[in-house]
Amino acid sequence: MFETALLTSFLAVERTGGFTAAAKDLGIRQSTVSGHVARLERQTGRLLFRRDTHAVALTPDGEAMMRFAREILAAQGQAEAYFTDTGLTGHIRFGASEDIVATGLPDILLDFRNAYPAVDLDLRVGLTAELREEVRSNRLDLALVKRRPTEDVGDLVFRDPLVWAGRAGEELVPGAPIHLVTYPGTSITRDAAVAALEGAGLPYRITCVSASQQGIRAAVAAGLGVTVHPGSILPSGLVPIEGLPDPGVTEFTLVSRAGPPSVAMSELITAIRVGAGRIVDGRWSASDRS
Repeated sequence: MFETALLTSFLAVERTGGFTAAAKDLGIRQSTVSGHVARLERQTGRLLFRRDTHAVALTPDGEAMMRFAREILAAQGQAEAYFTDTGLTGHIRFGASEDIVATGLPDILLDFRNAYPAVDLDLRVGLTAELREEVRSNRLDLALVKRRPTEDVGDLVFRDPLVWAGRAGEELVPGAPIHLVTYPGTSITRDAAVAALEGAGLPYRITCVSASQQGIRAAVAAGLGVTVHPGSILPSGLVPIEGLPDPGVTEFTLVSRAGPPSVAMSELITAIRVGAGRIVDGRWSASDRS
């Protein structure tokens, strides 16, 4: 039997990246955290962390224990909630792609927090590829991200047609290269834009690359070019541009870490699925439109 305190300290070290940070996160002494992890390693007979003066990293056995610890603590939380009627508890590390986080998603998360105040919810905002990798490496529990229609990654939440977007009054010059504003690397919208232009035989030039949604919006608003964006969550200040080849559709999906979800994760997944219409209808926040 693994004690709850030992598993909690172990997961805190994994989550925060160190014993000092874990102790601060839990509100206990560093020596206590170190003692808990040492006891857990003695009980398992395995080394769970590699330690040096600069970093703490999970061993392969530590990776396995991380999954077991989450499931054990989730099951204990479920049992406690059932028999004491204290409500749902837990900790969820949730990621969302940047272009969707300022839509109706915050309202869904706020309602979830109000319904389950004892559930700790950590939000990470980033690009789809980054968030997928963090879920795969167990640094995130759940993420709402995009995928290509040809991919079989995650569970579908909703589909959204991609559109060409530019500033109001943007005019395309016939025969001239299309000026393209896009994310770096092989992002989903960048790949869709390039495939559409090359498929139609249209010349193009990438005039701005930004890793942030704000950078994309600023570049398009400054007249540096056009971009491809999910149509239902098009930011204010950008308008659909006609006359360019159809960039296709994208799909928003939920990707989850390996292993069975906790009850708290299942409730959040349900809340996002039920509230998907609020993401599309909510568009961008009022402060964003001002």
